[in-house]
Amino acid sequence: MNTVAFIFARGGSKGLPDKNIKLFSGKPLIAHTIINAIESKIFSDIVVSTDNQEIAKISKKYGANVPFIRPSNLADDTSKELLSWKHAIQNYTNDIDCFVSLPCTSPLRNYQTVDKMINYYKTNTFDLVLGVTQSNHSPNFNMVVKNQEGTVNIINKTNKEINRRQDAEKCYMITTYAYITSIDYIKNCSDLFTGKVGGFEIAKNESIDIDDEQDFDIASYIYDKNYEHKN
Repeated sequence: MNTVAFIFARGGSKGLPDKNIKLFSGKPLIAHTIINAIESKIFSDIVVSTDNQEIAKISKKYGANVPFIRPSNLADDTSKELLSWKHAIQNYTNDIDCFVSLPCTSPLRNYQTVDKMINYYKTNTFDLVLGVTQSNHSPNFNMVVKNQEGTVNIINKTNKEINRRQDAEKCYMITTYAYITSIDYIKNCSDLFTGKVGGFEIAKNESIDIDDEQDFDIASYIYDKNYEHKN
């Protein structure tokens, strides 16, 4: 089975400029995801989709393939990630039995966890599997919406009396850890939740997503303290 890793990394980033190639523990951020995918040994190919020549150059240096350049209209702040997936499978010429997206903003990813996620996908009947991590917040208890007058209300108030977070139904946040699916699903779906989607629970210390400088600093601290000796 051809299991192919795709890493989508655009050049622009408003939250953290040049985020995908910013040095993270001595290497460009994207390099950590490429190296992690290589260590897995489960992938028949590791492909980077980018609109940026510098990202392409760095990706090749660390062992990824860059068989095409992504159009700029699929690499701005408003473009849907799913459209980049569709573009990638249209322009990748080899067979793909299992499509795995590994966002490079999750440098604390453990390849063994990714392997378990892929096995979970292959041994179940989900159209897509994504990573989730348990949240300390619940829309039934301690998450609110704020209106124009400044009044706040519980997002999803229920008839059940909830006095503690532990009494509320468990809630999970989607992580950017990995997304696993098939080519047919990507071709036919209009959004990720069109079909049957499975959630694979990820440990919190692996699931940080870097969006801004604060995320970067927190992830760097955790990586240098706990992960560097494993790579």
